[in-house]
Amino acid sequence: MAEKTVRAWQRMVSGRRLDLLDPSPLDVEISDIAHGLARVSRWNGQTFGDHPFSVAQHSLVVEDIFRRLGKATADECQMALLHDAPEYVIGDMISPFKAVVGGGYKAVEKRLEAAIHLRFGLQAHPDKALKDRIKKADTVCAFFEATELAGFTEEEARKFFGIPRGFNRDTIMIVPLPAKEAEVLFLKRFEALEAARKEGV
Repeated sequence: MAEKTVRAWQRMVSGRRLDLLDPSPLDVEISDIAHGLARVSRWNGQTFGDHPFSVAQHSLVVEDIFRRLGKATADECQMALLHDAPEYVIGDMISPFKAVVGGGYKAVEKRLEAAIHLRFGLQAHPDKALKDRIKKADTVCAFFEATELAGFTEEEARKFFGIPRGFNRDTIMIVPLPAKEAEVLFLKRFEALEAARKEGV
């Protein structure tokens, strides 16, 4: 008896079918990424507010912080904006659960990251220096998400994320947006960075 083939692709709202085991850049669409990330919740949805804090909004905040931390090219900013892009397919697993799942999740995430980056003419993965810079911006954002939205005390948040020097809650877009609004803003920022990349900024 023939073994049943397990479906390893997902159909996107664009109509594309993305193979999770061997993702092709040709099946990646920015509209699908923006749509998906705007509907994926940070912190497993355990946040205060009328709307979940979406990965799309988180990505916008991280890119904004990344840009303000130091000089960055349009390519680098685009990679910062797309730093969590694989989550449009695999969701946003909280860090403790990633540790439990182990290497399998990371392997899928890295393949998706490469396909997404190559689709938009970026290097498959950021080098260590760029990854560290994006991570710094991500950590600053996480501090404010934790304290403003997820119920952490400042003392708790400092243990996990450090002290976000040079930023405060009034300087970042921390109030959760409706999904459609986050989607539109994500697309606009992506398109602005694409225009800057074409100009060689």
